[in-house]
Amino acid sequence: MTQLQHGVAPPATPLAPRRTAFAEGADRLRAAAATEPGRLRVIGAVLALLVVSFGAVTAWQMTDRAGAADDVLHRSQPLSAGAADIYRSLADANTAASSGFLAGGQEPAATTLRYEKDIRTAAAKLVTAAANAEPGSPSATTITKLNTLLPEYKGLIERARANNRQGFPVGGAYLRAANEKMQQEMLPAAQDLYTKENQRLRSDYRSATPYPWFALALGVLALAALGWAQRRHYLRTNRVLNHGLVAATAASAIVLLWLAAGHSVARAGLNSSYAHGIRSLNVLHDARIASLNARGNENLTLVSRGAETEKLPSGAVEDAYDYAFQQDMDALGTTLAKAASLADDQAGEQPVKAATGNMKVWQERHKQARAADDDGNYQAALNKIIGSRADQPTGECFDSVDANLAKALDHEESEFVQAASDGRDAMTGLPVGAAVLAVLGASGAVLGIGRRLSEYR
Repeated sequence: MTQLQHGVAPPATPLAPRRTAFAEGADRLRAAAATEPGRLRVIGAVLALLVVSFGAVTAWQMTDRAGAADDVLHRSQPLSAGAADIYRSLADANTAASSGFLAGGQEPAATTLRYEKDIRTAAAKLVTAAANAEPGSPSATTITKLNTLLPEYKGLIERARANNRQGFPVGGAYLRAANEKMQQEMLPAAQDLYTKENQRLRSDYRSATPYPWFALALGVLALAALGWAQRRHYLRTNRVLNHGLVAATAASAIVLLWLAAGHSVARAGLNSSYAHGIRSLNVLHDARIASLNARGNENLTLVSRGAETEKLPSGAVEDAYDYAFQQDMDALGTTLAKAASLADDQAGEQPVKAATGNMKVWQERHKQARAADDDGNYQAALNKIIGSRADQPTGECFDSVDANLAKALDHEESEFVQAASDGRDAMTGLPVGAAVLAVLGASGAVLGIGRRLSEYR
């Protein structure tokens, strides 16, 4: 007996699962690809997508690299140099203050002006650095610290001057306290700021110089696809050229060649700016810092008159400031030798050699000053440090070293600017040009395929 006879309804036939829009679209695409017009439409869409993608990726990657190259030239390197100037100005102000103190109650006007100029320069450079630092960043914290310490240092120097004018020995204690604040707090903070700005500079170089492999790969793929499409067109129609596809191929080839050549030239220029500019600038800045520190310690050797001592590993005890002077002069000799090896032309090498000669004379005169001081002839030692030209003072040698290093820095700065500008300029117009040519190439591919499709209507 059937289920119907027993009054039981038969089970319902299950409904076919509802198909997704994607599945239906895939079926239509397969159906279209089964015919030559359908296949041509798919080929045209793929070619246009490849060419547009190639142009878009090229524009994106080269915009990033061009921006980083511009930052190297106009942002990170100037900020790095500014941080070095902050250190140099602070160290030179400290040197000028100690030189003025040694001169007695009425310090020379030129020394006072030098000190005040250095303090103003440091303050102005700190303002510039603060304006370019990200809020809350380590650099911003360091700048805030220096802005707090600078007035404290100036206060100690003014107390030292006031007591020195009245002949009070406590003036020397204030000067040593100011020097301690400079050496142990301010200069390390300035060095930290310089290091951070150099790290930012290296980061910009790392962003500007890598090859745009993704864009290059897409360009090769687009050209390969266009070549295959034209070969297919030739085999099926026996026609050698399809004007639209030829135009698309030409546009893509231009972009690819422009990309490869432009970035290679840019990379070479930027690498040259680092190898022949930044490396030399860093070493020269280090040499100038060593020279300034040496001069400051040389002055303080006479200011302290043995009040500060240093116990060496050998057990011997030396004047702390004279020992620091010797260490600074060793650093100066090392950095000058390195700077000479990095100089790649006569204009860069000549001032470094001159500074090296000045350093050697400085060392000889310093030995004479120390010998006079050790013999108890303080005035002769003082004349040998800050005396007139007739006394052949070490200050004359220091000024010559500093002037020659400044000349070398100016030369290397111009070398950097020229090479970095060449590198940045090699990428000029490439992002926009790539985008425009990609649009033209995609249009050519679509028109070329469209012309072939018109034959089926």
